[in-house]
Amino acid sequence: MITVKFMAHTASAIASLAPGPVDADRSFAEVEISVGDPGPHDLLVEVHAVSVNPVDVKTRASFDGFEAPKVLGYDAAGVVVAVGSEVSRFAVGDAVYYAGAINRPGSNARLQLVDERIVGHKPSSLSFCSAAALPLTTLTAWECLFDRLHLDKAGNGTLVVVGGAGGVGSMVIQLARRLTAMTVIATASRDVSESWVRSMGADEVVDHRQLRDAVPPLAPDGVSAVFSSHSAGNVESYARILGVHGQVVAIDDPEGLDTMPLKQKSQSWLWEFMFTKPLYLPEDDSQHRILDEVARMVDAGHLQSTATTVYDEFTVDTLRDAHRRSESGSTIGKIVLMRADEND
Repeated sequence: MITVKFMAHTASAIASLAPGPVDADRSFAEVEISVGDPGPHDLLVEVHAVSVNPVDVKTRASFDGFEAPKVLGYDAAGVVVAVGSEVSRFAVGDAVYYAGAINRPGSNARLQLVDERIVGHKPSSLSFCSAAALPLTTLTAWECLFDRLHLDKAGNGTLVVVGGAGGVGSMVIQLARRLTAMTVIATASRDVSESWVRSMGADEVVDHRQLRDAVPPLAPDGVSAVFSSHSAGNVESYARILGVHGQVVAIDDPEGLDTMPLKQKSQSWLWEFMFTKPLYLPEDDSQHRILDEVARMVDAGHLQSTATTVYDEFTVDTLRDAHRRSESGSTIGKIVLMRADEND
């Protein structure tokens, strides 16, 4: 592996100068940040496109002010411009995509350092913009299905996807359809979101407000698993629709959650947090391998990008508007921003 020396310098970025609401002046600002040489396993990536996730919104609103300027961004696609001394999976010039880690500066910058073990080769059939929609939601969905629930192609049963039109839900549906034998029931409350989840591969669609009544006729013996992106107020409904030993895997942050309704049928509640591995298992390269496998599936036509709202400029105004849309809770798929000066 050839190591390219990249001396410390600065790069343009959009950062939060103080925690606060989306329309606060100091929530978004253009800054110059210091960028050092890559560490042993680091890639230095020139970022071409990013997408916005709920973690961006939550972090912007509540991060410790002492961390300012805080560069957010937990999805990116770009090109490697330098590599660390022990990098073995990538070379300068490779097109890549990744989610990154929450304990390092994010992707809302011209240049970003990221560990190669959580980076994948960008699907060759996708633009940088379309690829940037995938990493965080795909990794979350994959880990939910195969690390937490331990599903496989030989298994059957029924999976309920609550929040099926969201970024993660969209990928849960696609991966479950391609890599398991599960029947997939997705929730959607609008005609447009119902059409979307059916296009992702859902077998049945129900309104999330009618889970207790709508799901049992579709799975009389109870469903095997529930993916939950909206857990508050739903535990009793989950307990009702799940079968004996059924499992819930959740990705949200409900306060004061009472899971006792699950006890009678020995049901389980599981958590998924995509950043666990980068934070606590830095030598684990499973996210690299997942992203490379997903790239192969995309290029084979088995998975599709979930980019639905695309900004062709990356500015304070467009990023603020993207956060505003994300906060609305009605977004279908993913919001993506690309640099206007990139030939995507």
